[in-house]
Amino acid sequence: MLIVGLGNPGDEYKQTRHNIGFMLIDRIAKEFNISMKRKFQGMYGIGEILGKKVYLLKPETYMNRSGISVRDFIDFYKIDISDIIVAHDDIHITFGSIKLKHNGTAGGHNGIKSMINMLSTQEFKRLKIGVGMDMDMRGGDQSSYVLGKFKSDELKSMDGILGRSQSAFELILTDGIVKAMNEFN
Repeated sequence: MLIVGLGNPGDEYKQTRHNIGFMLIDRIAKEFNISMKRKFQGMYGIGEILGKKVYLLKPETYMNRSGISVRDFIDFYKIDISDIIVAHDDIHITFGSIKLKHNGTAGGHNGIKSMINMLSTQEFKRLKIGVGMDMDMRGGDQSSYVLGKFKSDELKSMDGILGRSQSAFELILTDGIVKAMNEFN
């Protein structure tokens, strides 16, 4: 199983809404003592979680080109598309909520759009982490919102949000996406 966390490289993007996928990968790597290395235009690690071999990947090609790194990685390791879970931010979901999906369109997310283009399919699992968006900002400049840093009160909730996201991933790993969707959606 490959879990891809979407985000942007560089210190200026740390703790931004768009980097919540990177934050989840960092948490999982730390929790399960998986060391990360640089290759495939990203940071990756290989380890075992709950008795299963797991690959972690943080593409460093910037969000809009995430699919390039993922394509390189899955071609090298011969990973089937059905064994990919992508963790990413979603402005259409309430802050702190998560939503799991089997597949679907990009929904306006440029990282997912890049993956669909590079993989020639939208048939990969999603772990969407809600970063919300103020109602008065809808229709406005979404990029400045997702590239903005989390507020201090949001950061206080981050451990719980990432913990819940990790639990969803672990349930997908052990019992499959349908059971995880039933529990977490």
